[in-house]
Amino acid sequence: MKRRQFLRNAIPTGVMLPSLFGGFSFKAFSADSGIMQSLALPVTETDHVFVIVQLNGGNDGLNMVIPVENFSGYVAARSNIYIPEAKVLALNGKAGLHPSMTGLHSLYKDGKLNVVHSVGYPQPSFSHFRATDIWMSASDSASVVNSGWAGRYLNYEYPNFPSGYPNSSAPDPLAIQIGSVTSLTVQGPAVSMGLSISSTTNFYNLVNGVKDPAPDTPAGKELSFVRTISQQTQQYASVIKSAAAKTTTQVTYPTNNSLGDQLKIVAKLINGGLKTRIYLVNYGGFDTHSNQVNATDTTTGSHANLLKNVSDAIKAFQDDLKFLGMEDRVVGMTYSEFGRRIKSNGSTGTDHGSAAPCFLFGKHVMGGVTGNTPTMPTNATVNDNLPFQYDFRSIYSTILSNWLCVNEVDLQQIMLKNFQMLPLVNAASCKKAVNISGDQLISNYPNPFTSSTVITFKTAGGHTLIQIMDTMGRVLANLTDKEYAAGTYTVLFDSKSLPNGVYYARLQNMATQQVRTMLKVRG
Repeated sequence: MKRRQFLRNAIPTGVMLPSLFGGFSFKAFSADSGIMQSLALPVTETDHVFVIVQLNGGNDGLNMVIPVENFSGYVAARSNIYIPEAKVLALNGKAGLHPSMTGLHSLYKDGKLNVVHSVGYPQPSFSHFRATDIWMSASDSASVVNSGWAGRYLNYEYPNFPSGYPNSSAPDPLAIQIGSVTSLTVQGPAVSMGLSISSTTNFYNLVNGVKDPAPDTPAGKELSFVRTISQQTQQYASVIKSAAAKTTTQVTYPTNNSLGDQLKIVAKLINGGLKTRIYLVNYGGFDTHSNQVNATDTTTGSHANLLKNVSDAIKAFQDDLKFLGMEDRVVGMTYSEFGRRIKSNGSTGTDHGSAAPCFLFGKHVMGGVTGNTPTMPTNATVNDNLPFQYDFRSIYSTILSNWLCVNEVDLQQIMLKNFQMLPLVNAASCKKAVNISGDQLISNYPNPFTSSTVITFKTAGGHTLIQIMDTMGRVLANLTDKEYAAGTYTVLFDSKSLPNGVYYARLQNMATQQVRTMLKVRG
């Protein structure tokens, strides 16, 4: 087979090419895609960077952010794995961090960390694969969307990609993921908008000019040829090398910490001048069904080690950005595909759950704790989950609007729906979400009730949502979801078709949210 024919037949448009550039996986596009067009500047002029830290496996949020305010319920539900209150690193007097997370605790005290309680979505999935897809696509749980939220954003910014790229106004990769193949997060409507570095070792092979050896076989010769052609035509390799070469000194990162290794590369490339807006890194091992803690000391064990590595890596990364003079440009976020159940299991572990905390970190993050300390049922069962307080898509929407500066009309197209803004990024960015205060914002009467109850809620005006959830964390109904003038309103919850038990009424008014516990009893 002639080499030209081999390339045409073996490399369809958009297929991942393994092990290019010393192990990189890049997107390749066929020569049949038409005349390459030179493009104008991206839609939005910003030098802001967003770094996404994915904690693979479903992180146990209740042992990461301990509900000190409701400690007795926490201990009752987790008698074999709870973290002693005296060991908790205090946040706001109501919650605290796992004692291994001294690095992130330091960032919190510096005003560079926001802890967002109970992040989730309606009808949560407890499948690793499906839940990950939901977080990456920002879809409803009942809808399958084949593009990622960040990919849609990048497609909005660079609408003709890949035709004409790279060019003088957009010479760099649009998004870079380290440690994995390119994920759904940066998948655009037609093509992937991202570039993947399959491992930290392969990154250094690239910048040092080291190639993976190819076998001395006909297939190996073809592989070498594909790599050679890719190196000649893929200009992103040269700009990555150039960017990496500009950073010769960085702070010391923790050893034997793969997340730290990934974030060190991210800091190097940001400082090297890449205009890349989205970076993705990931760290696995959070599926802690058993042996999550050491029975003799619950502050130690596999989960403690994971949390320490995350905390130490992010702290080193933030210190590095400050050292390199890059702090003003970067905001980061942690997330996991789901949390764990309220009640621990008999194997000193936890099972798949729903809502869990997210961390936002950076100089321009509005430091503090967002949301209320999760409450624990008096007698938690193995099926009980925390009701979510904030939809994860509100966090994405806030970052897109207030950090990456997307306008409101385009934001709704990117996010597929209209989600409320949260006070997560300060005034140094594009705009701020407005918070309101108040004590009792949602109540119901009668409570307990037999078939229906009247829910009374107070709004400061604007987008207001009232939802009904069950103890599994599923949204059963949206009683209202619209714009209101400031004031107090009522809405009827008719529960005739629902079994007796505990339900939650959830209010969200912009960044403010409250959850009301309701009890349906037999009449």
